[in-house]
Amino acid sequence: MSSFYKQETPSPAPPPLNGISNAESLQFDLNIIREATNDFSDSNKLGQGGFGVVYTGTLANGQAVAVKRPYVDLGQGNQEFKNEVLLVARLQHRNLVRLLGFCLEGRERLLIYEFVPNSSLDHFIYDPVRRSQLGWQRRQKIIGGIARGLLYLHEDSQLRIIHRDLKASNILLDTEMNPKISDFGTARLFAVDQTQDATSRVVGTYGYMAPEYAMHGLFSVKSNVFSFGVLLLEIISGKKSSRFCNGNTTEGLLSYVRKYLSITLLSLKNFRERVADTNSNESWREGTPSDLIDPNLVDGSRTEMLRCVHVGLLCVQEIEADRPTMGTVVLMLSSYSTTLPLPSRPAFILPSIPEFDTAPQVMVTHSNRSEDREIQESVNEASITELYPR
Repeated sequence: MSSFYKQETPSPAPPPLNGISNAESLQFDLNIIREATNDFSDSNKLGQGGFGVVYTGTLANGQAVAVKRPYVDLGQGNQEFKNEVLLVARLQHRNLVRLLGFCLEGRERLLIYEFVPNSSLDHFIYDPVRRSQLGWQRRQKIIGGIARGLLYLHEDSQLRIIHRDLKASNILLDTEMNPKISDFGTARLFAVDQTQDATSRVVGTYGYMAPEYAMHGLFSVKSNVFSFGVLLLEIISGKKSSRFCNGNTTEGLLSYVRKYLSITLLSLKNFRERVADTNSNESWREGTPSDLIDPNLVDGSRTEMLRCVHVGLLCVQEIEADRPTMGTVVLMLSSYSTTLPLPSRPAFILPSIPEFDTAPQVMVTHSNRSEDREIQESVNEASITELYPR
């Protein structure tokens, strides 16, 4: 295991493209941002995360913006800021949030983004009332948009980007409910021929992290695929990845998934035939994959929903090599003539635990010696708790 724990090397130098190389064209004056956000008024606060606060604002020309203000006292604040600017300024895709500029004055490190009006995905899928606003067609569109955004990051952009913190709160929704991947503060840039890397500083969110990353610090495009699979299952089921109430206990989503697969003795062996023969109105017996579907999804094709469940299960397989690429995922979601393989067991099968109000969340820095581990508390749910190999 120690071979995976090495000092995190700097990302490869980005190619000399227009944008951040001409940083002056993207730089905002601090006074302009103060005026736009009413001097960072609490009434303008949109949200708060592990690395900073986000404010809404209006520029003098009437354009609505979102301003991310990182915490200046975090040890990694400057590095996260530089990382996000270098990466996001080069990324142009309809399913990625667009960086408009930045501000560097004194202790202020500000990022100015396009304003995405419908907040983030977690405000919908975790809320029993708002979740009803997401019918099957909207959820399909959200799933497909996230998949295409990740495919762009992995294969189609001039840079290969590993996000490392893909989760519902980092998916923003525009006026048409199109998804936009946001928050690249912990993203890593890969060289063109690079397939994986390892880090001594594991950051991310509990419940979304691939086992090889959480336990060994090893990350790749397949660790993003795992996170996407968890997110897809959340969208379909309406349940939180890390914990949700199930009777008198709380349990993780993948544990819940595994339980239903066990009940049917992994009867996904007959899953493809069932889906092929099932119409949208047929009821499925208890203990089948349809139990993973949000009861709010009363309209829409059951076949399409169950196929999405199947794709999600393929993405969260424990063994990295078994997971599909995002290119394959996009194909499986868009082409119903593609036969899907049977998934192996999901990773992170955790026991149910008594329900409590808040889960302890920490950010962990690994070193080569276990006694040198440094644990830093996070200000919210945004960072990963430390996990050990089984």
